[in-house]
Amino acid sequence: MHLHLIDWGMIFGFFAIALIIGVVVSKQAGKSESDFFLGGRNMPWWLLGFSMVATTFSTDTPNFVTNLVRVRGVAGNWAWFAFLITGMLTVFIYARLWRRSNAVTDVEFYEIRYSGKTAAFLRGFRAIYLGVFFNVMIMAMVSLAAIKIGGVMLGLSPINCIIWASLITVIFSSMGGFKGVLITDFLLFIIAMVGAVAAAYFALKLPQIGGLSGMLAHFKNPATPELADKLSILPKFDFSTPESRNTLMTLMIIPIAVQWWSVWYPGAEPGGGGYLVQRMLAAKNEKHATGATLFFNIAHYAIRPWPWIIVALCSIIVYPDLASIKAAFPNADPSIIRDDIAYPAMLTFLKPGWIGLVLTSLIAAYMSTISTHLNWGSSYVVNDWYLRFVKPEASQKELVWVGRISTVVLMVLAAGLALLLTDALQSFNILLQIGAGTGLLFILRWFWWRINAISEITAMVVSFLVAVYFQFIHSHILPGLVLEDWQKLVAGVVITTICWIVATLITRPTSDEKLRGFCKLINPGGPGWKKVFAKAEIEGKPIKPDAPAENLPLGILCMFIGCAAVYAALFATGYWLYGEMIPAVISTVITIISAILLIVFWGKINKEKV
Repeated sequence: MHLHLIDWGMIFGFFAIALIIGVVVSKQAGKSESDFFLGGRNMPWWLLGFSMVATTFSTDTPNFVTNLVRVRGVAGNWAWFAFLITGMLTVFIYARLWRRSNAVTDVEFYEIRYSGKTAAFLRGFRAIYLGVFFNVMIMAMVSLAAIKIGGVMLGLSPINCIIWASLITVIFSSMGGFKGVLITDFLLFIIAMVGAVAAAYFALKLPQIGGLSGMLAHFKNPATPELADKLSILPKFDFSTPESRNTLMTLMIIPIAVQWWSVWYPGAEPGGGGYLVQRMLAAKNEKHATGATLFFNIAHYAIRPWPWIIVALCSIIVYPDLASIKAAFPNADPSIIRDDIAYPAMLTFLKPGWIGLVLTSLIAAYMSTISTHLNWGSSYVVNDWYLRFVKPEASQKELVWVGRISTVVLMVLAAGLALLLTDALQSFNILLQIGAGTGLLFILRWFWWRINAISEITAMVVSFLVAVYFQFIHSHILPGLVLEDWQKLVAGVVITTICWIVATLITRPTSDEKLRGFCKLINPGGPGWKKVFAKAEIEGKPIKPDAPAENLPLGILCMFIGCAAVYAALFATGYWLYGEMIPAVISTVITIISAILLIVFWGKINKEKV
């Protein structure tokens, strides 16, 4: 693919802007650990919200969505659409609680909530487990997409893609810290969305497609009935064959009934976690933390998906199978030819100028996600490992330098792993399996005093061992018992949940002193803490919380209303594009009514003034 001067100008111009931002904010970012990892805890909701959205829009995201659409149709996206329920629960219940903790990272929570050496061990281990192992896996998935895009669009080898894709990101991330990430994220998201919309527009303009009407006519052609199901936003509720039952279970029933509350997945953790919590902790106050998280969920699920989906549908017409992709790109590495590569393959039809814009948008998406994960992972290494266990007396400048060094190391590890992966959907399923069964614990630990550090250690170990068993051992021990991915997921949830509940009930609870301190600082509310308050009252040491208790029934009601608004908006967009007027109007009306109700209850949830 040949890039013109204007294309290269856009790409290098963007690199220059990112480096300038890093240089400008580097002095402030280097003042202290809090400045480097939280921007001084004074960030507004809109900047944090844009950053959350930008981080979850990475180079691998359109590839992943394309993979789902090509294999299972538009309905295949319910593999991640279902996580909206988790997101809305975080908005209206957990965002305020996280901000009250005043922690630097979410794993610091362990020594706020639990007591003893087990709490300290859990904090240190999770810092490395999440900050290095999981974080490197996610960055490798993102870098894999960069490899595929660079291979198809620029003819670069995997190693060259990794070098060029990560170099600028590492430089500005290590210089600018968290505030640099936020500022660049704001710019990156705008560029990335413009590029995504442009890619969809020009995909529809291709002669093979014939515009939106031409694309729809192709899928609704009576001669190809198997393509009609690709357009459906909801999976077909068909239990007549094993294949149809498996599809329905995988795409809708398990994600809605089990996955959203039971599975830990980066960016969609039940109760919040990771880089989303990092942004909540950096907010000016609880109201800004809640507003940022709400904006993220609306933009992530209701605004962004359709441009990617349109390109994916067009790719089915242009490249109906993998053989057609291989024929079109004979020089591409055969090991990376999967359905997810159809997205960058569609971008090769762009004209000069637009090629540069879309490539810049993909680079922006990559840099946004990688820079966030580098800063987030580094915060664990510095705050929850180095400062907590290695050198508690370290100066603020030393901590900043450890953060910068760990940023580089994390990128090197992620780049090496990316060269070993083959497709994004494979990695997604592995991560889901590893986190299966831990989600319920992350929800309940805020509201049930009995959960302790052993509970979390048990859940973490068991879920990992179950994932290893299904991924590498099961087929050798029981080759005749073939399990679908959703069956492995449910098995992991059941086994892990039983194990951590049993571990909770047979081990010593967290100390009274720690539980009372948690209630005073956080005061999450709910019946799960009545015993702690009552015991303190009997002993003449009544707990006087620093904040009012959460209104849990109202928060849960808002969660359901928020889900209705976002899902209805997602459906409305699709039906308007499809030209299906009645469901489009119904979905639009539901969106408006739900939004009005949400605004009415918003004031009751957020009583704190800015």
